[in-house]
Amino acid sequence: MTQNPPPRDALAQEFVRFAVESGVLRFGEFKTKAGRLSPYFFNAGGFDDGAKLGRLASFYARRLLDSKLEFGMLFGPAYKGIVLAAAVAIELARLGRNVPFAYNRKETKDHGEGGQLVGAPLAGRVVVIDDVISAGTSVRESVALIRAAGAVPAAVAIALDRQERAAEGGADKPGSAVQYVMAELGMDVVAIATLDDLLEYLSSAGDSPLAPHAARVAAYRDRYGVS
Repeated sequence: MTQNPPPRDALAQEFVRFAVESGVLRFGEFKTKAGRLSPYFFNAGGFDDGAKLGRLASFYARRLLDSKLEFGMLFGPAYKGIVLAAAVAIELARLGRNVPFAYNRKETKDHGEGGQLVGAPLAGRVVVIDDVISAGTSVRESVALIRAAGAVPAAVAIALDRQERAAEGGADKPGSAVQYVMAELGMDVVAIATLDDLLEYLSSAGDSPLAPHAARVAAYRDRYGVS
């Protein structure tokens, strides 16, 4: 009996298309932090104008609401996460879900109000908003701040899950940084899109200039990917 293929994640496909058209998701040869040569590169800093940032925030907000995750506020780790958390909070409010947000400074302020945290007091179940999880370092730092304030780090929301084995000290680890966050820190990870979604997008590119990249991205996943 032939089984029907699983339904496509329409939101993920829409996001991948948006990232490609915005020049945020590019193809070629790029060296990663782990020293690997990746056939694609995702740079959330490329969402660099009001229209693109607003649309990016809409993807985060829709994914969070669709996830049915229980949360009461957002946290943005310095520096990229600050802009992301603020933008997502604005979009959530526009969609009828008004939540507070906070962020941290890289250095503790010793004048004025002082301290390392800015924004609403950390409380309840907190979602960390970031672009990707490369090694989990930023997440660990955020978790420490959230727990120190007496709040609960509930989840991390990211734009793209590379579904790639993490590396430390030049050696590959058995799982991905996302899997580490889920297993070791006990947090959910909500991703707008994954490497699988990217491959599905490329595989359906037909005779467009993007089509040749599908084989290279698939080969990279075969070598470094995790299920």
